[in-house]
Amino acid sequence: MTGRHNGRDVFEYALLRVVPRVERGEQINAGVVVYCQAKSYVAARVHLDEARLLALDPTADVAGVRAALGAVEGVCLGGERAGQAAEDAPGRRFRWLIAPRSTVVQPGPVHTGLTADPESEPERLLDLLVR
Repeated sequence: MTGRHNGRDVFEYALLRVVPRVERGEQINAGVVVYCQAKSYVAARVHLDEARLLALDPTADVAGVRAALGAVEGVCLGGERAGQAAEDAPGRRFRWLIAPRSTVVQPGPVHTGLTADPESEPERLLDLLVR
């Protein structure tokens, strides 16, 4: 689904989930990644609720989880923080970030929506789905 509809652009997003003990399958939402092809826009916003994480796993590596979430933000920003992905187009970076993985920080399913302001969506979705 791409294009413009009634003055709004299509965007895609995925939640970032922290799964501290993969074998248990318990998770908390800790961020969101947003991509709008029409605006060549990709961004991530994160918010880690440490108390909730430690309630799921008192031995969780909070610093490691924060670093992994920060890396997602860095890939979205591009430049030196993106590492090898720095030269990739926003859509390619989004697709790489939402690829399934079996790490502690995992992307959820991709959802779509319409927006007149793609740059406001990461914060709006973070408030709605994470905080």
